[in-house]
Amino acid sequence: MYDTVKGSDWLGDQDAIHFLTREAPRAVYELENYGCPFSRTDDGKIYQRAFGGQSLKFGKGGQAHRTCAAADRTGHAILHTLYGQSLRYDVHYYVEYFALDLLMFGRCCKGVLAWELETGLLHRFRAHHTVLATGGAGRCYLSCTAAHVCTGDGMAMASRAGLPLEDMEFIQFHPTGIYGSGILITEGSRGEGGKLLNSEGEFFMERYAPNAKDLASRDIVSRAITMEIFEGRGVGSKKDHVFLQLHHLPTETIRTRLPGISHLAWVFSGVNVEKEPIPIIPTVHYNMGGIPTNWRAQVLTRENEEDSVIEGLWAAGETACVSVHGANRLGANSLLELVVFGKAISDQIDCMTRPGERHEDLPSIVGEESICRFDATRYAKGCIPIAELREEMQQTMHKYCSVFRTCDVLQRGCREMTRLFTCDLPDICVGSRSIFNLEHRTGRSHRITKHDVGLYAHRLRGRKQKRVSRVSCSR
Repeated sequence: MYDTVKGSDWLGDQDAIHFLTREAPRAVYELENYGCPFSRTDDGKIYQRAFGGQSLKFGKGGQAHRTCAAADRTGHAILHTLYGQSLRYDVHYYVEYFALDLLMFGRCCKGVLAWELETGLLHRFRAHHTVLATGGAGRCYLSCTAAHVCTGDGMAMASRAGLPLEDMEFIQFHPTGIYGSGILITEGSRGEGGKLLNSEGEFFMERYAPNAKDLASRDIVSRAITMEIFEGRGVGSKKDHVFLQLHHLPTETIRTRLPGISHLAWVFSGVNVEKEPIPIIPTVHYNMGGIPTNWRAQVLTRENEEDSVIEGLWAAGETACVSVHGANRLGANSLLELVVFGKAISDQIDCMTRPGERHEDLPSIVGEESICRFDATRYAKGCIPIAELREEMQQTMHKYCSVFRTCDVLQRGCREMTRLFTCDLPDICVGSRSIFNLEHRTGRSHRITKHDVGLYAHRLRGRKQKRVSRVSCSR
């Protein structure tokens, strides 16, 4: 708990941090009992590695080895374990549905409005409890470690519903994203002994963090790398990145503890980590801010200078701001936050839900404003391609809102973003009318090909036997 509070720059909610760290061992044991394939020590215990910012005896006892790991694919292992467990129960996944907006009735959430990508139909999903777990907004930047779906839609849905967002200025840059692609090199690589190297062959973290060195917290390491680049000690022809060296480690360690990293480095930078260093650069990684919640993960709003709970609405993960991370998240606390507060949501809903309870009547007008806004976008006929506008916004964020920020730089960035919002956004165009996103890269509209039609027909035939009945108003 001390490490998390300190790592947050003393800005975390200490009650929520206490709950997170108290429940952490139980959450790990539960995952282990579900069958999560954690790596093991020689005596059969769950393997734990060092991560940045973790200490013993309140920072006075040296480096802690606290992060439970499944090789270097811990998140992947947890995902598949929980998905497999969900199949034991009557869980139905609406895979090709995209949530557009919350269905708000007064100060209560009654479900979501969703767009069926396969047919173009709009659906109102009625729900007594709605959980937002849509990830962060890393794709607002030109280079980030997040998936392409992490576009902040969950936060945007809450904002459009009139709910506040919290701590949105706190953006974490992961110090080790692969140069050129942004693919994440896990902090476990430094936990196993990896070291950062500049153009002079110096392991420079000893100058910036003499005690923690390469296992300092992410904000310190990111700033150190950026300073090395600013002062001309970057590597490469442009001297705009540094190296992460792993080849001094035993080959057995690399192959057993870091197999995924070895593969990613080879695929995205052509590097054999057993012989060469990996080119890396600080890359946008995590949003500490998001939808404000309490320690139960209930979404909060502000009324009469006091926090009040939005009935029926919950949030967890990167899209939420329980404020356990404050201004800086410690490594491994994102997966921990997911399982701890995800379980907190299920426990609370289990106490509140009444099986068989009917939904209240919902006026037909609920969701109409969202549909009008959605139609105005998808039928837009301006002259600015969506992809070009998105790229301009991403470049603006990367240029004016990066690792180091000053008043002057931020003000220039705000002016540029305001120009894009007021001048360019109203003039966007959507040229493609197919079910496929044909403008996600070039921004140019394309005619749907015979291959696209054949693929679509094949998908429909494959689902014919599994198709569930569709309703366009409520479920």
